[in-house]
This record gives sequence, structure tokens and C-alpha cells, in this order.
Amino acid sequence: MDINKRCKIIILETSDIHGALLPIQYANNAPTSSGFAKIAAMIEQERGRGSFVLVVDNGDLIQGTPLVYHHAKLNAEAPNPMVRSLNEAGYDAAVLGNHEFNYGLELLNKAVRESHFPWLCANIVDAATGEPYFGTPYRMFKSPEGVKVAVLGLTTHYIPHWEKPEHIAGLRFEHVLESARKWVAKVREEEQPDVMVVSYHGGFERDLNTGEPTEPLTGENVGYALCTEVEGIDVLLTGHQHRTIAQEVNGVTVVQPGSQGTKLGKVELELERREDRFVIVSRKAELLSPEGFEAVPSIVKLVQKDEELTQAWLDTPIGKLLGDMRITDPMAVRLKEHPLIEFINRVQMDISGARISNTALFDNISPGFPPDITMRDIVSNYIYPNTLQVIRISGQDIKDALERFASYFATYTGGPVTVNPAFSEPKPQHYNYDMWEGIRYKLNIALPEGQRVVQLEYEGKPLNMNAEYDVVMNNYRAGGGGNYTMFQGKPVVRDIPTDMAELLASYIMERGTIEASLNANWEVIWE
Repeated sequence: MDINKRCKIIILETSDIHGALLPIQYANNAPTSSGFAKIAAMIEQERGRGSFVLVVDNGDLIQGTPLVYHHAKLNAEAPNPMVRSLNEAGYDAAVLGNHEFNYGLELLNKAVRESHFPWLCANIVDAATGEPYFGTPYRMFKSPEGVKVAVLGLTTHYIPHWEKPEHIAGLRFEHVLESARKWVAKVREEEQPDVMVVSYHGGFERDLNTGEPTEPLTGENVGYALCTEVEGIDVLLTGHQHRTIAQEVNGVTVVQPGSQGTKLGKVELELERREDRFVIVSRKAELLSPEGFEAVPSIVKLVQKDEELTQAWLDTPIGKLLGDMRITDPMAVRLKEHPLIEFINRVQMDISGARISNTALFDNISPGFPPDITMRDIVSNYIYPNTLQVIRISGQDIKDALERFASYFATYTGGPVTVNPAFSEPKPQHYNYDMWEGIRYKLNIALPEGQRVVQLEYEGKPLNMNAEYDVVMNNYRAGGGGNYTMFQGKPVVRDIPTDMAELLASYIMERGTIEASLNANWEVIWE
């Protein structure tokens, strides 16, 4: 075999960076071993190896850290720091993620205009014309040896279930599978690529080895179906679920590189020229770690001004706290009411006028509030750009939701309380366990799932299953996010479009001093 007939191409993927540009933790500015500036150093290294390299970002880029929040809310006229960084790193393409829409179309369109690379998305279309809204469903690339590579972009069509309507006005989200079938066939016929890459901001709905369902088949994730039901895909770049995956599914090479710049996905293909085209003869998928790499100096310098403005904003004092709202044990917070959770629920009730509220402790690194509260403390605890909605639901809906929340815990059989694997695999979903104010309840996790609500009262009486109640919650949950289907399609009594972090900050600033309180209206037991 003539070795000169063979060549390699490398496809590198980032996904779900979520604004994690610099290798720091904004809660305390401690260094981390991840972040885009370190990933960029890995990209430079891969480009230096001599093979043809394509670099694709798979979405959820411009939201998620105080740096990008500050840009979006207080410095939006400046160039987008994430886009500038990808430009500097020489990206070839990007795909829209669901969180790209969190700050509205104006900011997103500005980011797209500033990009030196195309944003690919075949299935988000202009509602009036039916044409891809962002103009570029796919892009063709050609290696020096003549290998033709097509990269098609797709985005989970479940976005309307989460996003504020005004942020997606004029858009239609077509089903990913239908769009994939249409566009893969079209690209194969018209462009005749040697390699067909689909970059899909979405994940997997089934076990990759057994094909068994791993979540309700809502359509949010259809990665397994793309591998098994759409002909012609060679490589599937995925994300959204924040998993670490590098393997093959039904002959399709699949990668998913975690989140926050903790991994770089790499697909290496070896191709052989046969007559007038190239054929893939070997393939390898792997995930590369940025540990040990230094942040690329040019990127750090590029965003220095953005970072300085963010740090000054984060350390601006906004009020004082009497009492203790620090968090030392996240599991304890979820087992018995904590002053921080009660405070957030009380703010939601005060702002909305609703008499019942729920909220979550979003992750296990939330520090709580110190005596002198700054913006850093706000964004370290309320990490998502959620807004609030008041929806009208029945007593039965509340009970059903509490049973779903109670399933967060594994059935207790002795020893420490543990999290149900359904809420920890394939990624931690602490944000899908809410705690309530305005009702009194008790959950017994020694009982089977679906039978754990052993006390449920409103205003001193058993909750009426047939009565209707107005409940305030974040927009993600109100739309049924987290598989809380009992909330989907319920009447929206009030919509509060301001980000919750801003609402918390405004509430504290208006009062100057807040006080920790605890009415202990709920608890989790195991007896």
C-alpha cells in the first residue's frame, strides 16, 4: 500500500464552555486547571503536529460566568469577550447552544456579527421564510491533500420550553432528526464530502452501549437517534449534557467534552485516496485535559479590560447580613431548610406577590452569604440567568412535583443519605431539586419513590388536591424543565423578566441590611 495515498485530519471540539474563559473560580478567584485560555494552548499544540486541523465550538459559549454576565448586562457595547477569544484561537465554526439565547437576540446577533467564523445551525429557521435564521446551516472545508469535510450544525429544538418568548421571537425550532435527515442527504448529494461531520448541541437519550432509554424521550436529546436513524454521518460532535464521551455508536465516531473548558474533544481520522475520492480507513476519538497547560497569554491580554471591570463589579458591596447564611454542607441544606433557601424564596414571594415559592441550591459549591454581601456573593450562589414566573397549578400538581423532587434522594436503607443516580448521572442535576416556602411538608425517603410525601399542608390545613394555587418559580422550572411535566402548559399569572441575580441584588440594596430567618416549614426524614 502506498503510504502517500494516506493522510490524517483532526477535528477538535469544545462545548458548553459557559463563559469559563480564564482559569479562575469567581467565587473566590482561586485558580482552576480548566478554562478556555488553557484549551486554546492545547489547540495550538495540536495545530503544530502537522495534520489538517478543524476546530469547532458546539454551543453554550456566551453565558455562564460573571465575566460574560457583566458583558451582557453592563458592557454589551464592547466586543464580546468569548467571541474575541475564539477569533484569536482561529476557530473554524461554532454551533448555537440553548444558552446563547439567554440574553436575547440583539446580543446574540451582535456576537454572530463579531465572529470571524460562521455560526452553523440548520434547524433554527426564520418563522416567516423558513430559511436558516443564522444563514449558514453547514460549511465545507478542504485539506491540503484535497479531503473534503462538511460540518453541519444542529441545536436542540427543545429551547422554546425554557427560553423567554421575547428572546426567540420570529424563530422556529425544527425537529433535529427531521433537519438532520434533510440536510445530511442534501450535503452528501450536492457537495459529495469525504467526511460528514454533524455538530449537535444536544446529547443522548439512550445508553450508548445498550440502547436503553436513559431519560424521558422528550426530544431534548436525540444523539442516539442521529447515530442510528440518519444515514451518512461519520462524526457526531455533541454537548448540552456536560458528559465526557469518546467512542463509537453504530459506526459513528462520537465525542462530548464535558463543560467549562475541562476537556478538549479530539477525533483523528486517517483517510486513503481511492480513485477520485478519500475513504476513512481508521478513526480515533479521545478527550484531552488542559491540566499542566498555561493559559495563552494573548487571550488573557485580550480580555484583561473585561476582567478588570468584572472584578471591580463583583467586589462592590451591596448590603449587610444579620445572622448566618453560609453553606458548609450542601446535603444538609437539601435535607432541612437553610436560611439562604428561605431568603431566596421570600424574595421571590415578595417580588411576585405569590404565596408559595420554590427554588434550588444549584450546585455543591455555593458558598452562601457572608456578613458583608457583594455582587460576587450573589452570582456565586445564583449562577443561572433565570427569571421568575408565577404559574397557576393544582394541589395535585404540587404533590406530584414534591414526589418528583423527593426522588432526588436514593431510597434510604442505612448509612449516609445519597443522591439518586438519576440526578447525578450522566451529569449532576442538583438544580433539579427544589425546596418550597408557603407550604408545610415532610418527605420520607425510606419509602418508595412516588410515596414519599407524608405531610403536605397549606395555611394549617391539608393541601386541597383540587384547588388552584399561584406558585412562583424560575422560568426553567415553570416551563417543565427537569422533567417536571406537571408544570408544562399551565397558565402564567405573572411574568417577571428581570434576571433573578439582579432581583436579589436590588432587594438587598434597597434594604441595606437583611436578616437570616428560618421557619423550618419542611424537612426530609428517613424512618
